[in-house]
Amino acid sequence: MAYQLHRNTALGNSLQVILDELIQSFLNTYRFCDNLWTFVLNDVESREVTELIKVDEAKIVDCDGKNTGSNTTE
Repeated sequence: MAYQLHRNTALGNSLQVILDELIQSFLNTYRFCDNLWTFVLNDVESREVTELIKVDEAKIVDCDGKNTGSNTTE
């Protein structure tokens, strides 16, 4: 996997530190079950081009696109 190539570089280490700080500040709960990630975040800001949306809590649900059970082949 290509993303692992940058993990032990200065840039990769800096990014990991920043992400860890963000997660500790805003992540309320997370869960992984049946290839489905669920994250609940506190004090979320989302930006569009000209619009800023602020909410107290947001839920992000993410699944692995490779294991969707579809019958298509690559």
